[in-house]
Amino acid sequence: MTSDLTIWTYDWVPQGPRGFVRDLRLRWACEEAGLGYEMRTVAFDGRETNHLAQQPFGQVPFLRDGDLELFESGAMLLHLARKSERLMPSDPAGQAQVMQWTIAALNSIEMVSVPWWFLNVSGDADNQLTGWLSARLGQLERIFGEREWLVADRFTVADLLMADVLRVPLVRAFGDRPATEAYIARTIDRPAFRKAQADQIAFFAAADKKR
Repeated sequence: MTSDLTIWTYDWVPQGPRGFVRDLRLRWACEEAGLGYEMRTVAFDGRETNHLAQQPFGQVPFLRDGDLELFESGAMLLHLARKSERLMPSDPAGQAQVMQWTIAALNSIEMVSVPWWFLNVSGDADNQLTGWLSARLGQLERIFGEREWLVADRFTVADLLMADVLRVPLVRAFGDRPATEAYIARTIDRPAFRKAQADQIAFFAAADKKR
């Protein structure tokens, strides 16, 4: 496959984040849509300041599509989704619902789950965000009990992002949520996810030899 798409990530990360660094979201979307892409890197060391012109918060990933440069995974995923009906329906109503749920994954779920996760790994397992997270995940459990996918009765980029937010082990293990667990399992069992994750892990493993 050939493409003008370039996904930028770190040149190396420690073992813990491998398989979860957010360039995976873009790799996965490209694999689902059959879009060719190239991987490029910025240095992990000095990452807070060494690529602020491309990502003003010093994070990864960021995306180049020809002359266009984008950061923030939600914006980049919606950009990629417009290139393929495999990721987003072509009708206006379907597109609006995909955008709605893509933003919900970031604003209503990840906004709670990431700080909750951080407090847990910092040793504060019984933190004040636990009730909020429980309520949000309970609301999703009801939704996943009623439908297989979030939008249009099929997989879309909204599912890609929601499943990536929910598959974090601490979040995935939180509470008894069988419908959500079935949703995560069927989503990350997709060949495109398995390839994207394996490629990312191999990418960072190869970088060990250069350090």
